[in-house]
Amino acid sequence: MKLTLISVLLASLINIIPAPLSVREDKGTFKLKGTPISCDAQMGDKALQAVAEFSSQLTLCAGEIYPISKPNGLSLTVRDGAAKGMVFCVDPTLKDEAYTINVTKKAVVVRASSDNGFLYAIQTLKQMLPVEIYGSAAAEDKNWELPCCEIKDKPRFAYRGMHLDCGRHFFSTDEIKKVLDVMATLKLNRFHWHLTEDQGWRAEIKSYPKLTEIGAYRSGTMVGYYDGPSDNIRYGGFYTQDEMRDVVKYADKLGITIVPEVDLPGHMVAALASYPELGCFGGPYEVWYRWGVSPDVLCAGKEETYKFLETVIGELCEIFPGEYFHIGGDECPKDNWKKCPNCQNKIHELGLVSDEHATAEQRLQSYVTSRMQAFLATKGKKLIGWDEILEGDLGEGATVMSWRGTKGGIEASNRGFDVIMTPTTYCYFDYCQDPRRQESDEPICAFWGDLTFEKVYTFNPTEGLSKEAASHILGAQANVWTEYIPTNEQLEYMIMPRLFSLSEVQWSELGNKDFKKFSDRVHTWGFDMLRLKDFNFRNKPATPQE
Repeated sequence: MKLTLISVLLASLINIIPAPLSVREDKGTFKLKGTPISCDAQMGDKALQAVAEFSSQLTLCAGEIYPISKPNGLSLTVRDGAAKGMVFCVDPTLKDEAYTINVTKKAVVVRASSDNGFLYAIQTLKQMLPVEIYGSAAAEDKNWELPCCEIKDKPRFAYRGMHLDCGRHFFSTDEIKKVLDVMATLKLNRFHWHLTEDQGWRAEIKSYPKLTEIGAYRSGTMVGYYDGPSDNIRYGGFYTQDEMRDVVKYADKLGITIVPEVDLPGHMVAALASYPELGCFGGPYEVWYRWGVSPDVLCAGKEETYKFLETVIGELCEIFPGEYFHIGGDECPKDNWKKCPNCQNKIHELGLVSDEHATAEQRLQSYVTSRMQAFLATKGKKLIGWDEILEGDLGEGATVMSWRGTKGGIEASNRGFDVIMTPTTYCYFDYCQDPRRQESDEPICAFWGDLTFEKVYTFNPTEGLSKEAASHILGAQANVWTEYIPTNEQLEYMIMPRLFSLSEVQWSELGNKDFKKFSDRVHTWGFDMLRLKDFNFRNKPATPQE
């Protein structure tokens, strides 16, 4: 316990977010002054590229050249204590994503076993330098040096995610890349890309071109909350397959894997407007301008529906190489299925019945889920779904994303399913940041909850779980639903500073968390970093005095 307290204190002093596993600070500094950088020949291409970009940024900001080499016998030099300058050395004894940094007056030695471990180490090094390292101009008047210290670090959770709903409101690939940059700074490693909704289909599917010709655009957008009228202004957009590949490549360079989502069998009105034969009653359908949950969903009784889903998902699997594919599964009304002859015939054919555990229609959705899970397995993918997929029968190997509180995640983990915790009470970044929103100038946002910077920090994804159940908690994720987030400026405001808080929930051990010290780090480093990245963390432009 004594060591932990010391670690927290010292991590605070050098402003690292999220807090490392341990920090031991020594006297003195390492002065960079154009120091040579040596890289282990065994380092991967991604890590080498990250080092090169780090060197370029140092050259720009510090005004000196930082030459890179790959000398022979580097590991022996490090082992013998003869290293000089900045050294990046492969250490196979370290776990994936773990790293160590040793800074003395004569050398900086960085060790990791994986590309991502080196990427995280570089993010930590940047946080230890003058904050101008995040800028785009020279700052030669700053002290370009590192404090002597020893850092040992690894993440608490393997899955550290953020979600963005691009169905309700569309964000450009440049805007998404800007979010990815900030995620990488905080060592998040999953971007959950919500690509389809009732209000807009955003992913180009070559086999079904009407999805973007028709489904990507709506006639207007609801004004205000759920009873508001349409503004009658045509709205939409979509990502081409080449654009999605570009974002995947960009994210991978940062150590971030993209998890695509096609939400099914509900939240599919944009698809039904494009191909009405996929519905229970043939339409006509229009891309929704409203918020909320539509009663119109995919028909689960037609084989045509499954052909459509497998084709769509198959095309996207070729674009997104990550191990996970999210199929949604949330908020799927069953009223149409109860009246649809095709769905009822499918229920009879499968022998599905209602009992005290689930209705026949809920089990029909389980059948849809199982079909998608089996298909994804042929593509080498694992299925993720919102916690509604627990209703009915869920196949072994599925991962549950728990959003309706933590109850679904607790149930799933106790049943042996892997879980990602993303409860509304801690992780919904569309909730208002200011509990005094009625008196403040905070813009319109989701009215059903408040979520402060401090409350996010108090989240513990494994609270109340046995050791065995806790082992199934893969991590946590921020969800950003965009009904009331129409602009990039507001998107950035809703993300920050709450993502600082969640990053420490996702990465840092419980014993290394202290809100007061964390808040000080945000104010002494975090906000300056965001300013230099031109990332909005206020709901209105800051004045010069601020």
